[in-house]
Amino acid sequence: MDEELESVIMRAPVVEATSLSSGTRIKGFIACFAAGILCSLLGTLLLWVPRKGLYLFAVFYTFGNIASLGSTVFLMGPMKQLKRMVEPTRLIATIMVLLCIALTLCSAFWWHNRGLALIFCILQSLALTWYSLSYIPFARFEEIFLKGRCEEVFCCMSCITYGQFCKALEGMVDGSSWTVL
Repeated sequence: MDEELESVIMRAPVVEATSLSSGTRIKGFIACFAAGILCSLLGTLLLWVPRKGLYLFAVFYTFGNIASLGSTVFLMGPMKQLKRMVEPTRLIATIMVLLCIALTLCSAFWWHNRGLALIFCILQSLALTWYSLSYIPFARFEEIFLKGRCEEVFCCMSCITYGQFCKALEGMVDGSSWTVL
């Protein structure tokens, strides 16, 4: 009986966190995302501080990226976010982001290597871009390059109007090829 009560108590914060109103979720997302951007910008400004600037940049930039990445938890909830992060379409991108974050912090705090910290910050940006693009169905690396769909994507990118773009997307969802009208 005590184990059952303890289990309910342990799950209560998770249930409360995922049962936020839509307005609260959006406010939480905006606040967390804005804090992430602010940390990243502050890190960029701290890059020019003598001697410790690169370390401060690596730390603030990394924490900013973590906050920005974590902001989507407000929109989806923590469990759905974790499930989506390990889906086959973005598992490699997720691993790369987490690896770059860890290596950035290791190079700044443990190895004290400025060059590696800067390289890992750049790789972190590229990995986060790849991760973000993995949420856009026609922008996934595997679909574009490995399945030979470059021509379709570039054709769609050359659409002149929003309406043409939407029609191209509808064609993709229906399973037909993308065409520009």
